[in-house]
Amino acid sequence: MAGCRLWVSLLLAAALACAATALWPWPQYIQIYHRRYTLYPNNFQFRYHADSAAQAGCVVLDEAFRRYRNLLFGSGSWPRPNFARRHPMLGKNVLVVAVITAECNEFPNLESVENCLETFSQLVWKSAEGTFFINKTKIEDFPRFRHRGILLDTSRHYLPLSTILDTLDVMAYNKFNVFHWHLVDDSSFPYKQEASRPRDTPQEMWNWVVGAKALSLCAVSHSPCFVAEKPLEKSSLEELGVPGLLTPCYSGPHPSGTFGPVNPSLNSTYDFMSTFFLEISSVFPDFYLHLGGDEVDFTCWRSNPSIQAFMKKKGFDDFKQLESFYIQTLLDIVSDYDKGYVVWQEVFDNKVKIRPDTIIQVWREEAPVAYMKEVEQITKAGFRALLSAPWYLNRVTYGPDWKDMYKVEPLAFHGTTEQKDLVIGGEACMWGEYVDSTNLVPRLWPRAGAIAERLWSSNLTTNMDFAFRRLSHFRCELLRRGVQAEPISVGYCEQEFEQS
Repeated sequence: MAGCRLWVSLLLAAALACAATALWPWPQYIQIYHRRYTLYPNNFQFRYHADSAAQAGCVVLDEAFRRYRNLLFGSGSWPRPNFARRHPMLGKNVLVVAVITAECNEFPNLESVENCLETFSQLVWKSAEGTFFINKTKIEDFPRFRHRGILLDTSRHYLPLSTILDTLDVMAYNKFNVFHWHLVDDSSFPYKQEASRPRDTPQEMWNWVVGAKALSLCAVSHSPCFVAEKPLEKSSLEELGVPGLLTPCYSGPHPSGTFGPVNPSLNSTYDFMSTFFLEISSVFPDFYLHLGGDEVDFTCWRSNPSIQAFMKKKGFDDFKQLESFYIQTLLDIVSDYDKGYVVWQEVFDNKVKIRPDTIIQVWREEAPVAYMKEVEQITKAGFRALLSAPWYLNRVTYGPDWKDMYKVEPLAFHGTTEQKDLVIGGEACMWGEYVDSTNLVPRLWPRAGAIAERLWSSNLTTNMDFAFRRLSHFRCELLRRGVQAEPISVGYCEQEFEQS
């Protein structure tokens, strides 16, 4: 694991309204001193410690240094400091970074270094005269949960590649570390297999272009990426030209002309899935795949005589057994490619036999039980749990709904220490039925920041007034960085006047 220690300086400003007291998310430990230093943009540089396992030439960190220098000072030139003044200010021109492990171009191995750079960038502040300061500050920090994600749904509405990449940048500012890409659903299957991809696809045919960029997406997000699939759901899979992949629905004795979930009775289904996930595993080299399994409607299966005959042959008297058969076969296919897997909670609720290392994602707030009871039951059964139910950002209410998300305690259930260790974190979900590039950014930020802090900071960091002041300041910092984050209350940001 990479790491860096920041013993740097920050200013308390006249009314103690400094950047240190506005850090987001709040660190595990922080001590701020009154001594302050001046940063001179023309001279400031990031530098590798002599004993660092990574040195100059580490592409990921070299790029991170360049990016954060621009975030701090911009790309322009600054006036040279006047050292002839009677009382010269203490200056700091170097931030020294030490990396413990030598895998310099691997994520998430360098994630903690990126997080340190983000913290450092938030500690720096600028006076009214334009001078950059930083107070001497000691910070010891680490995330409370290892999985801190955002689900982005691109199956319901087109999102330009630039919008996705911008989202990954803001995720890094908030110290999210998992991008859950919900790529396909009933509405569309915007992924083309390698064999069917045209050589010269128009720009609007973003499906395979984004797939080809997957490796860079994962790198930019500094994290594992998820490919979220819904292999049981009826979708535009028939457009793939795979005969028999979907189940024909019947009206009485005759086909109705509509289709239902994937047909689990045919060997050709699993041949396709094996080929499909082999390609997915190469296009998306990260460890986890999301195999879906939510909201599966058994109506079409129930109407199909071939499905009924298959169930009779297998001795299945319940469609949940058929679902279990399909999921188990799919898990075997994915595990052959050394992939991990996540499923929605219905797979667990329907008592599908799943492998012990399966991660269960909890998304239903009340049914069949309250979401904390669901987490309790999942962990009691020995499975790892991922919480999303209280964090659906696509749901918008009037007023500061971020507070409700901030108040959620992911471990507020009855269970043993071992059970609570099985809660690996959570994800904020942005479903796309009513979201596209015109409203994604203000709907996502800074509200998602409330979830970021809940997953990063200590469970003792709960003071709502303190959070409000810091999140308000952080929203202004996002504006300064070009992110059109919505306001969380009445007020203004200085950046708004600078832009006008």
